[in-house]
Amino acid sequence: MIQVRPSEQMRDLGVVQQGAPVLAEPASPFDVPAEREAAEQVIEKLFASMDRIGQIHPFAKGMGIAAPQIGIGRAAAIVRPAEADAPAIILLNPRITEGSEETDEQFEGCLSFFDVRGLVPRPLRITVETTTLDGRTVTTTYERGLARLVHHEIDHLDGLLYVARMRAGVSPIPVEEYRQTGRAWAYEQ
Repeated sequence: MIQVRPSEQMRDLGVVQQGAPVLAEPASPFDVPAEREAAEQVIEKLFASMDRIGQIHPFAKGMGIAAPQIGIGRAAAIVRPAEADAPAIILLNPRITEGSEETDEQFEGCLSFFDVRGLVPRPLRITVETTTLDGRTVTTTYERGLARLVHHEIDHLDGLLYVARMRAGVSPIPVEEYRQTGRAWAYEQ
C-alpha cells in the first residue's frame, strides 16, 4: 500500500502548500460592514475546509485555518479550540496589540507543510483586536494554547509561516519523529 504524505493529503483537501505566493503576502483587510457579504463567504469557506480536514485528521490541540491557506488573500481566519464544546473563534482583520514578555516553546504544525513539526517560541498571552461583521472593533485576550493557535493564524494573515519564528539553528523535524516524542502542549497552571 502506498502511503500518502500528510502534505499531499492536505493539498488534496484544498489546502495551499508552502511555496505558493499567497502564503507569503500580507492578506488584504475587509472593509466591513461594506464588504460584509464577502467576509461571510470567506468565513463559510474556511468552516467548510476545516470540517473536511477534521474528518481526515483529528486535532487534539485544536486547529486553525487562514484564508490564504485556501487561496484567498483576505484577512480572515478561524480557530477551533481543543475543547470540543468551545465555539470557534472568527478572526476578521485581526491585529495583535499586546504580547506577554513570558513565552514558551512548543511544537507546532501547519496544514500548508504538514510533513514536519517545529519548536516555536510564542508569548503565553496575547491581546488581539478584531473587526465584527458590522464593523465594530472587539478586543480579546488569549492565553497559552489558544494564544498559540490564534498567533499562528494571524501570522498567516501577515504572510508568515511558523518557521520564521523558530530560533536560529533550530529546524523542523519530520512528523514521524515528532509522533515518537509523544509531546502534547503542556502549560503550568
